[in-house]
Amino acid sequence: MKTHTRNPIRLSLLLLVVTAMSTLIDPISAQNSTYNPSENILVNCGSSDNSTASDGRTWVGDANSNYTVGADKSITATPSSQGSVPQVPYMTARIFQTQFTYAFPVSPGRKFIRLYFYPSNYTNPNFVDSDSFFSVSVGPFILLSNFSALLTGQSSGQSSVVREFSVNVSSNALKLTFAPAPAPKSAFAFVNGIEIVSMPNFFDSGSDTFNQPPLVGTTSTFPVEQDTALQTVARLNVGGNTVTPPKDSGLYRTWEDDSQYIFAAASGVTYPKDPNLTITYPASVPSYIAPTDVYGTARSMGPNPQLNLKFNLTWTVPVDAGFYYLVRLHFCEIDSKVAQINMRVFDIFINNQTAEKTSTCSCKTIEWDSACLYTRTT
Repeated sequence: MKTHTRNPIRLSLLLLVVTAMSTLIDPISAQNSTYNPSENILVNCGSSDNSTASDGRTWVGDANSNYTVGADKSITATPSSQGSVPQVPYMTARIFQTQFTYAFPVSPGRKFIRLYFYPSNYTNPNFVDSDSFFSVSVGPFILLSNFSALLTGQSSGQSSVVREFSVNVSSNALKLTFAPAPAPKSAFAFVNGIEIVSMPNFFDSGSDTFNQPPLVGTTSTFPVEQDTALQTVARLNVGGNTVTPPKDSGLYRTWEDDSQYIFAAASGVTYPKDPNLTITYPASVPSYIAPTDVYGTARSMGPNPQLNLKFNLTWTVPVDAGFYYLVRLHFCEIDSKVAQINMRVFDIFINNQTAEKTSTCSCKTIEWDSACLYTRTT
C-alpha cells in the first residue's frame, strides 16, 4: 500500500499475492464460501441501454440512470475502433470537458471501486486520445491525478486499463468526480465503465480477520484506518491461470497468472493440490478470502534442498516510489509428501529486507499481514 505524502488523506497501493507453496481450497458449504455484497453496481458509461458482457454480468447504461445528475454537462461518445477489447463496457464512453460528479446511493462501509478505460480516439464529436489527462476523486481521496489512460496502456502493453481502489464511505452516497487537467486546453476526462462492490472489512485496524501489519525492517506497525484509501497493484494466482471476476468468491476480483511477474529464469515448479488432501479454513479466516480456483495451484522451489540453496524464488512487481505497500501472503501446504512441520522451511524477503525468518507452512499467521490455512488428510 502506498501513502500519498502530498495529501493529508492517505492513498495507498495494495499488493495482493498468493505466493510460494501456498494454496487453499474451500470445501465449506456454498452458503459460507461466497460473499454477498450489499452493493454490486455495474455502469456502462455513455450507453442508454442495459448490456450483458461476455462474462454474463449485466451493465446498466448511465444515460437513463439516476447516477448522472447534470448529464448535459457531459458528452456520450464511441471509440473510432474496437481493437481487442470487449464490447461491454468499452464501446461507449462518457466524456467530460469540465468537472463532473457521479452520485451512487450506497450504505456506509468499504467499497471496491473499479474504473474501466479504453484509450482511443472518440467520435461524435472528435476527441483525440493524447489530449486526455484528468483526475478522479471520491470525497477527500484523490484516486488518480493527471492520469492518462493512453500512456498507462502503452507502458503496460494493454489495450484497456482497469484501476481498482478500496475506499471507506462514511455516508449513504458515494460521489465520484472526474476533472480534466488544467493543461492542455483541449484536455478532457472520460470513463467507459464504473463498478462498485461492497467488501468486507479486510484492512481497517481492529478487523476481526487481520491485525495491524508491521512495517518490514522495523518494529513498528502501520495501521490501515478508515481514512486510508488503497489502490490495488497486483493480485496474483500463483502457479495457475488468471481467475476472472465471475469465478471469484463474490467480490468480483481478478487474480492474474503470476508467471509474468517471476524474476529471471528461476521460476520454480508449479503443481496442483494433492488429490488426497482436503483443505479447510480455521475459524479466524473467512472462506471468501479467495476463490477455489486460486487455491488449487501453487509454486515451489522444487524438491532438491541442495539446489534450492543456490537461488531464490522471486516475484518482481512494478511500483511507484515513495509509498507504503501492503503485501498479503497466504500459506498452506498442499503436497501430501510434506507431512510434518519443518519438512519445508524458507525465509521471506520483501524489497531486500527480511520479513519472515525460517517460516514453515504450518498453521501460522505471518505477522506482516497474511493468512495461514491448514490441511487435513482425508
